[in-house]
Amino acid sequence: MLDLLLNNGVVRTFDAPGRAEAVGIADGRIRYVGTTEDAPPARRTIDLRGRLVTPGIIDSHNHLLLGFDPDAVSLEGAHDLTEVRRRIGAHAAARPDLDWICAENAVYSVVTGRRPNAGDLRGLTDRPVFITTYDQHSVWLNEAALRKLGIDRGTQIPWGRPEFDGHGAPTGWVTDFYTSAMTRAGLAGLQRDIPMYSPDRRYRRITSSLEMATASGITTVVEPQVPLAELDLMYRARAEGRMHSRVITALFHPVGADAAFRRDLREAVDGAPVDDMLRLGPVKLYADDVIEPHTAAMLADYANRPGHRGAPSLPPQEFTAMLTELDRLGFQTHTHATGDWGIRLALDSIEHAARVNRTTDRRHGIVHVECLHPEDLPRFRELGVVAAMQPRHCSPDLVAGTWMENVGEDRWDRAWRFRSLAESGAALAFSSDWQVGEMDPLVGLYSALTRSGLDGRADWTPRERMDLDSALRAYTRGGAWAWHAEDDLGVIRPGAHADLVVWSADLYALEPGELLDQRADLTLVGGEVVHDATVASVPADVPFAGSGAAGHTCSHG
Repeated sequence: MLDLLLNNGVVRTFDAPGRAEAVGIADGRIRYVGTTEDAPPARRTIDLRGRLVTPGIIDSHNHLLLGFDPDAVSLEGAHDLTEVRRRIGAHAAARPDLDWICAENAVYSVVTGRRPNAGDLRGLTDRPVFITTYDQHSVWLNEAALRKLGIDRGTQIPWGRPEFDGHGAPTGWVTDFYTSAMTRAGLAGLQRDIPMYSPDRRYRRITSSLEMATASGITTVVEPQVPLAELDLMYRARAEGRMHSRVITALFHPVGADAAFRRDLREAVDGAPVDDMLRLGPVKLYADDVIEPHTAAMLADYANRPGHRGAPSLPPQEFTAMLTELDRLGFQTHTHATGDWGIRLALDSIEHAARVNRTTDRRHGIVHVECLHPEDLPRFRELGVVAAMQPRHCSPDLVAGTWMENVGEDRWDRAWRFRSLAESGAALAFSSDWQVGEMDPLVGLYSALTRSGLDGRADWTPRERMDLDSALRAYTRGGAWAWHAEDDLGVIRPGAHADLVVWSADLYALEPGELLDQRADLTLVGGEVVHDATVASVPADVPFAGSGAAGHTCSHG
């Protein structure tokens, strides 16, 4: 007797056989895959009415800790300074109770021809203003914030690198934010100075992000960058029953941390109170920064800045030694690399680690892979390296302007090479990079299929478009393999965890543009329905976010 039978549907198993009509579940695992006619009896049956069932989505890079802060103003869609000023001014007027005016999701190109500065925010409020960019790698401060933080000529702060003008005065722009902010000193400084980074507000972000995940059909989330100092927030979410999707937590390794810190990582993982819903283990590294502020490491000069190529986060020999030691300690690494030099450095280091340590099947990952030199493309397959990529990042409405101009048209064919990597046999694991991009995997699927903005009016580098089946594989079976979970997750086969998503239609029968009108109707984790979009309300102690389609409103470019 099954606990639950899903029948009369289109089931894409990503296993043999590739298609079925029904899925049966008992004791949290899949027990039957086949025709509706031959299905065993079940205590409960759901008629799919032709809807598609796939393995649950595995979001292999999702910043639960970033989330959204309801006490901050979103600059999503604010593409000019006038709109930025309007929103911040309105927020300041509406919230006289706030000591700081915080905003999120600013784009680099909000001011033409230069970076934004403190003077651009003059006259809006006499309170300090703190703005993060959409990618969390830079911060924009007003003059009151500079005074409050004591940033003056040559001042250094623990959570970023203030920029200074030709006269040595601070401009109000801070780079290297995200990598610095997640160090012990950086986080302590933020929590002391900026209310948005208090533990309670950080926890609120985690729980709201988890609610959105289940509502989007995501059954496993990889949080790619948790400082040791904030691990208790993850344990709290698990203890309070707020994890309805499985969570894999990658621990942040600050640039320059020493061997003693790596021993701390090993002790944290070995002593962690984890279970099937919360797992620790991967380690997040940075090979370089990001292309938009010219801080990613490039093999040739930036197209619009002759003589400048950026630089790796560490000297190459030091980075290689660090990754090699982590590999020796048994860690799988998850390395941010966007520029072609940064990607090559990561690949070189992984190759060196395997040779020196004689390790196999570690499945190290490289995240983003935004600008990939042709010579390095086959190395992902050869070295068994996972390309952990975000389809939405290639959308022209996000990268037109700053990214395209910095890289230059001669290198556009290196951008986000999803199809080429998949066809080469590389392991490809898709993700959202929430909240840098929308969490909803339907947005990612649409972007992978079209290479277009959400309005569908323009595409870019169309030769790298994928088909729906390949893109779904990267969100399911590919993600499971990336995290050594291919026996239990990412497939619909007897014995696997019953982590499933029922979509609102048969996605294979739709045109790409129609994907954005769909949603996750049902999300199941371990055979339990953790999200049901067809139910008008849910119990107060089960705080789900509603349908996955809500994620379409959360554009961050």
